[in-house]
Amino acid sequence: MSAQERIPVYTDLKDLYASLGTSLDHVERWNNLTEEFETRFGTKPTYIARAPGRVNLIGEHIDYALFGVLPTAIERDILIACAPREVPAISPTDEEHHAPGSVIAENLQPKYTRQVFTPIPTNVDEQVHVEGWHLEIPHQLRWENYVKAGYYGVLNEYFTGTATQPLPVDMLVTGSVPAGSGLSSSAAMVVASTLAFLAINGKLESDTDITKGHLVKMSMENEKRVGVNSGGMDQAASVMSVPSSVLYITFYPSLTASPAPLPTGAVLVCAHSLKVSDKALTAKKGYNLRVVETLVGARVLARTLGVAVGAREKITLREVVGKFTAETDVGAGGAGMDVDALMGVLQKMAAAVEALKPPGSTDAEFGATMEEMVAMSGLSAEEFHEVYMSWVEVDATHFKLYKRAKHVFSEALRVLQFRRLCLDAAAAGPAADGNVAVLKDLGRLMNESQTSCAADFECSCEELDELTQLARDAGAYGSRLTGAGWGGCTVSLVPEDQVEAFIKKVSETYPPYKGLDGEALSEVIFATRPSSGACVYKFD
Repeated sequence: MSAQERIPVYTDLKDLYASLGTSLDHVERWNNLTEEFETRFGTKPTYIARAPGRVNLIGEHIDYALFGVLPTAIERDILIACAPREVPAISPTDEEHHAPGSVIAENLQPKYTRQVFTPIPTNVDEQVHVEGWHLEIPHQLRWENYVKAGYYGVLNEYFTGTATQPLPVDMLVTGSVPAGSGLSSSAAMVVASTLAFLAINGKLESDTDITKGHLVKMSMENEKRVGVNSGGMDQAASVMSVPSSVLYITFYPSLTASPAPLPTGAVLVCAHSLKVSDKALTAKKGYNLRVVETLVGARVLARTLGVAVGAREKITLREVVGKFTAETDVGAGGAGMDVDALMGVLQKMAAAVEALKPPGSTDAEFGATMEEMVAMSGLSAEEFHEVYMSWVEVDATHFKLYKRAKHVFSEALRVLQFRRLCLDAAAAGPAADGNVAVLKDLGRLMNESQTSCAADFECSCEELDELTQLARDAGAYGSRLTGAGWGGCTVSLVPEDQVEAFIKKVSETYPPYKGLDGEALSEVIFATRPSSGACVYKFD
């Protein structure tokens, strides 16, 4: 099982490059990073930590309902070259970069300035003299804060209550994952940072408990340090992905991941809509509102199905399914119901969600007022506010419980159908038509997902709708938004022999791409194959 595997530590560049794919000139990037590190710091790096971005092929906005998703790592990644810094025996104690555990972090992109920071030991238990660590991490989406977030988790897990101090570190960061595109550059940065600090302090090769699953959990917690709450999909995809496969990630009853080979004959093309959705500004009407609508919908559905829910319980739609079917094997480490059974239940839920329409409503949008929603929940106004509104800000006059649940259940079923098609194609072996039939079926599911995201979950936008349609017109088997939506990227499944023509046609027909060419164009639309997960290269 991939969660129990160790993080790959390569010592041969041939083995490393072979695992990364071929769409990017990895050799040039890695050599450039190594040479630039030596120029800036006067020594070769000891390690390079790599963490890829990810694209979610299907399964949008269902992870926080605890349904499975199908992302994969992309070839574009974050690289961090690092080496321990030698501190002179006699050195000024007031210079920050001479302190134990101090970090000098630089970025190859000139717009990002050099950062110097030092963790401060704190006595967390005066009776037994246990030391913890403090590292100032503002809730600001700045590149160095993601580096600090990874460091903080390593400090507190491996340097608390011990006499060992972390080593001073020099590091140089570069990345090819477009920022703010929905391809999880932030998660990749945190994973790479966590890996770099583990490696430089000798933990990766000496501690047998640091598995891929452990790194995922550490990275999830670390990213929360910058104020980003994550369900684990981004980190799991960045760490656990394997070449040529999508990764089926489940969250209930526990976090698990298993690969499903993507049929040959097509590649993925990611295209940035160039519409930026600032989550901090739009969350009250976007992401946060959808979380509340999904959770309240779960409670209302549970009531109609006769499923008991505690007054303070924020039950999810996946948990409603489990309780309604008296699901077994959901304890610690349990697997829950098998996939066939879950697919059968999801098909039945299409009728059950009709109960989420407000009583007597004829509105096509089926939105419930706050008063109607509280009444449907069975809670008092005070209880409802405490459970669903006290921890998050939302801005809405009507709440679309029916449409949100309809999307979640249909999308969860599409994920399982997509996975089944991939597994069946792999089991059947090479197809006479070159997998065209199965690729068309996968594309159809992606298109249905986009329709559901736009019509029922309303997380698309005009730019994403236009770009996905242009992608289909240009020959994609299927195209859909990826990431939270309201802007960001699309992902398209494209015949591998038509990629160049596809990119050319989309670039000529999507208005925001007008005037872009060369490197500027490759930043916003590019092909990728499913890539390997995070790894470390160790220099001799």
